[in-house]
Amino acid sequence: MQIIILQGRGSARTLTLGNLHLVVGILFLSALVISGALGLYYLAVRHAAVLGLPLVEEISLSATQGDAAKREKYLRENLAAMARKLGEMQAQLMRLDALGERVQGLAGVKPEEFNFKEKPGQGGAAPSISGRRERELTMSEFQLALDALSSDIEHRMDYMNVVETALMTDKMKSKLLPTIQPVNVAYNASSYGWRLDPFSGRSAFHEGIDFAAGVGTPIFAAAGGVVIGAEYHHQYGNLLEIDHGNDIITRYAHASRLLAKVGDIVRRGQHVANIGSTGRSTGPHLHFEVHVKGVPQNPMKFLAAGADQAKAVALYGR
Repeated sequence: MQIIILQGRGSARTLTLGNLHLVVGILFLSALVISGALGLYYLAVRHAAVLGLPLVEEISLSATQGDAAKREKYLRENLAAMARKLGEMQAQLMRLDALGERVQGLAGVKPEEFNFKEKPGQGGAAPSISGRRERELTMSEFQLALDALSSDIEHRMDYMNVVETALMTDKMKSKLLPTIQPVNVAYNASSYGWRLDPFSGRSAFHEGIDFAAGVGTPIFAAAGGVVIGAEYHHQYGNLLEIDHGNDIITRYAHASRLLAKVGDIVRRGQHVANIGSTGRSTGPHLHFEVHVKGVPQNPMKFLAAGADQAKAVALYGR
């Protein structure tokens, strides 16, 4: 294609345009038209209310409403998920409170000293004073915080279950220790250890302690257990033996009457016999022994521990 340009005084200039020039020119015009259209669209949408273009206003409003609907749907879905998670955490906290109260009772902690249902106090300097700026949590950060808190609650529950089991085991073991005085008297007539034998007059080892009281005075089980012996012995007289587990056995000798038989399960403090003077005895009394793994032990160690525990309960409620 040739273009002739006329100049003054009859002179002319000829320009020859090839295919490349035509393509470049078309592309330039197209870009110019598209840029103008986009600019007009932006101005029309941005200033639709000012210009009073109903069609443009409707299109803009429709797009805005679509975005708002998407955001609202996203928020509803996340709120529903967080509500479910919150319900699960509330149930976990209720179980944790109940478990905490059981552990509190086993540990002997008074309710007024630690109340699981009371919100603990919190405080601290305001962010503006401490020099740190407050920052709002995003939805994803809030969800992560909920998940972390839920996981922490589950770990605490597992830990509290372990603590409850350990405390329950210790409490059961303490109830199976012979720490209750078997006869309600203020003193013992003969202690554990070496003494002069009342029959031979020679030094002999006394494997228990003697509680002197009238015939028929009740004898109580020093701890819970199973009766493994209830018979007459030529030296111990009417003898009752109770197995308390953990290789601990107690003996109650010289009774006038046995109220439990072999195989009976007796409770701590249960009336199991009456004081007498049967067997090798100089008068009515209870001969009380404690054996651990078959070896006689000083019963006063156990009874003293029980007395100390009773004082602690009376003073501190624990």
